[in-house]
Amino acid sequence: MNDTVNLADIRAFVVIAKAGSFTAASELLLCSRSHLSKKLAQLEVALGVKLIIRTTRTQRLTEQGKLFFEQCNFALASIEQAIEQAVDSGGTMQGSIHINCVGGYIGEELIAPLINDFIGLHPEVSIDLDFSSPRVDLISGEFDLVFRMGQLEDSGLIARKLFDIEVVTVASSSYVERYGCLTHPRELKQHQCITGSVNQWSFHQQDAPANHVDVTVAGGFKCKNGRAMISSALAGHGIVRVPALYCQQAIADGLLVPVLKEWQVEPTPFYMVYVQDQFQPLRLRELIKFVQQHIGTIMDQKL
Repeated sequence: MNDTVNLADIRAFVVIAKAGSFTAASELLLCSRSHLSKKLAQLEVALGVKLIIRTTRTQRLTEQGKLFFEQCNFALASIEQAIEQAVDSGGTMQGSIHINCVGGYIGEELIAPLINDFIGLHPEVSIDLDFSSPRVDLISGEFDLVFRMGQLEDSGLIARKLFDIEVVTVASSSYVERYGCLTHPRELKQHQCITGSVNQWSFHQQDAPANHVDVTVAGGFKCKNGRAMISSALAGHGIVRVPALYCQQAIADGLLVPVLKEWQVEPTPFYMVYVQDQFQPLRLRELIKFVQQHIGTIMDQKL
């Protein structure tokens, strides 16, 4: 490292960039805004470049600042992991784990109980479980573990498939009585469909799996929350495509019924994803092992 560049100044810059303001960063670092301003000024002088442009209301990273932030953020995360690994003893389970997970039934009824069981066994481990929906970047170091639905495109990550999620296309019994069942997916274009983040639905014929059909659907209600989508379907507002485990009781009670009996949807894989890291702390290794060992038991209890 350049002798004129201070690691503490770099850390202050990274926190300022991530927090979005000097006020928020000062609260995180428990220091004054003037102290952070001094740290940033020292760093910019040492590097000879402007990193952050400030106005009375906003701040933004310069192009050099963006590049410097991306590399320093990753490097600092690696340093923190190395420190955690160094202080971890072989028999000690302590520290925090940050997890991002799909919300709704899967997150609330399957993953959250597993996390709570793990905490019960290891009370010195704290877990931050985040249900925000945007895709997250594991490489950035914000999260240690991610639970994702669907096919993965990330490279350099370890993905453990936990189970396949059966997907069903259903409507309320009143909707079916009024409009009838469908014989082909293309007929969905003449129906009200309740959609989430995907409005192109794919099907294959039950007796001829090679026969695939894609159809673009639309309707009067769109929401990325499974419970809200099912509620709309139960109210008779249209056809919905959701994981079967979201509505198994409604199906068992006859409140929701299949509308395309001869056409099926490919199951959606559900993965546990993490970075392959030689500095992975003991607490994370044990949580990964715990999830793999007990996810089947939780599913048997809930399904």
